[in-house]
Amino acid sequence: MGERTLPARLDHAWRVVGTGLSFLAFGIGGLVLRLCVFPLLQLGVRDPARRRKLARRWIQRSFAGHVWLMHTLGVLTYEIRGRERLQRRGLLILANHPTLIDVVFLISLLPDADCVVKVGVARNPFMRAPVRAAGYIANDEGAGLVEDCIAAVRGGGNLVIFPEGTRSEPGQPMRLQRGAANIAVRGRLNITPVKISCAPPTLVKGQKWYRVPSRRFHMSIEVGDDLPIAPFVDGVAATPGGEVLAVRRLNDHLCQYFSGETARAGT
Repeated sequence: MGERTLPARLDHAWRVVGTGLSFLAFGIGGLVLRLCVFPLLQLGVRDPARRRKLARRWIQRSFAGHVWLMHTLGVLTYEIRGRERLQRRGLLILANHPTLIDVVFLISLLPDADCVVKVGVARNPFMRAPVRAAGYIANDEGAGLVEDCIAAVRGGGNLVIFPEGTRSEPGQPMRLQRGAANIAVRGRLNITPVKISCAPPTLVKGQKWYRVPSRRFHMSIEVGDDLPIAPFVDGVAATPGGEVLAVRRLNDHLCQYFSGETARAGT
């Protein structure tokens, strides 16, 4: 490959700056929510359920603002297909996880989203207060985790889970943890699948934020038709060891579903 032209080098340099500004804004936004917004909600809203709902709405708006900022700065472009399918309540939303900002995009589309978050996120100084105020579920809650997730969906919440548990590893086969499938099977919950792709790949696992790609990256988010749980559990779950078999079958199906999209997207 030849040396990049001056306009290409300037564009690349600006996207490094724009990415840095985006991360800085994200951190500042988290501090503002922690120091200003959530304490006011704590003082001014007595009902815990209403306070949690308002906190989630603030997080949704701040994440939508972050997406807007990255787009305005020329860091990324994006498209969302099937967005209307998220305008319902009581959804178990499962998505693949190719980039660092997948959760930002998903939460920006869901005014009252619930999430299962990693312990590290729950303890992050920029994210600890939002996680606590929104009542997100930490994945270290042990035996009660599955029941809490089922209760959240049955209570009308939209629960977002990344079955991989962490970002995808480029060039490696997709591996899904069975927690999400276990929640769907035990709760008899249909699944709303979301396929996410990013081209060129960026913000992947192990990559520094300043290693921006050669051009603006494009995020594609496709909300698929609901995946019924009945075919995986009917006639199986009630038998000895049937739930384990149903979870394995569902997990294999989800792995094929998401990895097929990843292969086509070239990520």
